Amino acid sequence: MQADDMSAVALAGDRHVLGEGPTYDPDTDTAYWFDIVGKKLIEHSFADNRQRTHDLPFMASVLASVDDKRQLLAAEDGLYLRDRESGRLTLHIALEADNHTTRSNDGRVHPSGALWIGTMGKRAEKKAGAIYWYRDGEIRLLFPEIGIPNAICFSPDGRIGYFADTQIDTIFRAELDPETGLPLGAPQVFLKPGHDAGAPDGAVVDRYGALWCARWGGHCISAYDPHGRHLASLPVPASQPSCPAFVGRDADRLIVTSAMQGLDAKALQGEPGAGRTFLLDHPVEGQHAPRVRL
Repeated sequence: MQADDMSAVALAGDRHVLGEGPTYDPDTDTAYWFDIVGKKLIEHSFADNRQRTHDLPFMASVLASVDDKRQLLAAEDGLYLRDRESGRLTLHIALEADNHTTRSNDGRVHPSGALWIGTMGKRAEKKAGAIYWYRDGEIRLLFPEIGIPNAICFSPDGRIGYFADTQIDTIFRAELDPETGLPLGAPQVFLKPGHDAGAPDGAVVDRYGALWCARWGGHCISAYDPHGRHLASLPVPASQPSCPAFVGRDADRLIVTSAMQGLDAKALQGEPGAGRTFLLDHPVEGQHAPRVRL
């Protein structure tokens, strides 16, 4: 299935240097995402199509709901609790706080309430990153020596976890304990995408187990079935789409963030969509992110 004639609508708001980490809160019909390099958290209300931009004191990339009053943010030196109403941030637990060359990158909550968090070098140093597991106040290192961790997502039953190393153009698959979100063995290569341009970036899994992955440098989101077969490519009006998320009360739409990072003035002039966040005009059957367990 191809969807080359579909459209995408840019959501209101500014362009971002490195738009990333979108997620959605169905209770308030609100999407959140980050400009990592710009140190900002963006909050988009679909009810009135309005945005609020929250300045952050650090680079951050992942937001997960804790309860109706609190959120958990993954930042360059740890996990922070954020009060929804006031925006007040409190360090919850340190993560690579003594490593000033790294920051958080991609992450997502497993159905068990465990959060997987990726870290990477601020200059994308080779093998400087890692993927961690967090739940109930405990952090464990899962996979070290990752270049750029991305595409962290899970099958609906929690038995399969995915992640990518964008630097080596590879998406991996791991068998998981569905009760904890911990790996049961070493990850295996799921696929090395080659049908579309660009490298695998952020991803989500729909309710049927299909993986929807942004293709950095490829102007698209690609969908794959659980066996790695290519299902669809959705065009994005930006060359560097970074991460999708399911939005809507029924998780039936996709948004995707994008980036201006690395594009010169001439490229930006010819690409007005770079750094925008888009709502794609393509129906999906997604799932909402679970809450993280502190």
